[in-house]
Amino acid sequence: MTSDRKALTGTAFATLLLLAFMMGANHVAARFAFNNGVDVVTAVSCRSAVTALVVGLLLWQQKVSFATTTRDKKFLLIIGGLIAVQSMCLYSSVARLPVALALLAFNTYPLSTAVWARVLYQHKAERAVLMAMPVMLIGLAMALDVFGAASGLGAAAHWSQIGAGIAFALAASATFGLAMVLTQHEVVGLDGRLRTFSTMGLVAVLAISGALSFEGFHWPTAQAGWWGLAMLTFFYGTAFTIMFTVLPRLGVVGNSAIMNIEPVCALVLAWALLDQSIAPMQVAGALLVVAAVMWLGLRKR
Repeated sequence: MTSDRKALTGTAFATLLLLAFMMGANHVAARFAFNNGVDVVTAVSCRSAVTALVVGLLLWQQKVSFATTTRDKKFLLIIGGLIAVQSMCLYSSVARLPVALALLAFNTYPLSTAVWARVLYQHKAERAVLMAMPVMLIGLAMALDVFGAASGLGAAAHWSQIGAGIAFALAASATFGLAMVLTQHEVVGLDGRLRTFSTMGLVAVLAISGALSFEGFHWPTAQAGWWGLAMLTFFYGTAFTIMFTVLPRLGVVGNSAIMNIEPVCALVLAWALLDQSIAPMQVAGALLVVAAVMWLGLRKR
């Protein structure tokens, strides 16, 4: 786990910042799509199908073996289903909340991961995680303005506005944490590109099937919606392509903690493009959560 830190050159650092920017931009673009007629299922279908296609082409070009055991297939299906739920929940949160707050609540997934590891595999949480937990919760409470002080609405009225969005974000955090734990313990031996192709492919199949089984696809009703749908697909697919083609060559293994500045990137972009702003106290809380998550990821093991 330390190899990526030792090899974190200026180029690698800049690349990780670019990835964080693109992942944040993906969610801001999604909000444009949602504001102009697109529903969550349509957004997830387009994003996942294109990403699966791109990663699949990379696998074919790089001649990666698709061979898996029956046990691997079972857990890949479970993980894919969890990521499908996580994708739906996170975009549902983005559709209801300021983008940065949705991502911030979702970014509590290190805590969810620790809980699932304890429940399923009896792994005790590391001391660093226990130390970071109260800091993250305090920062999240500040960012979400849990007492409604910054909004001036009071707790009850404030939570009537944000409650559903926060519930979706925390559900996304819980399902993503579970998917991470299962990945680390059950399919860790599989090529990461193959795991991602399987996951994105299954998410696309489930989302498309869901759309066709119910109300069909909800396409944009205005030009801004088409741009939003196109850009969320572009940013997400491009970010994943960079992860599998550029980062390995730079010596960066996995998702560095630097990418956890994604909510900060989303905060700036949403302020500039969507006119979404939050109070100074909420900004301070957001930075506190991001700092705690980055500290967890960058600590020595």
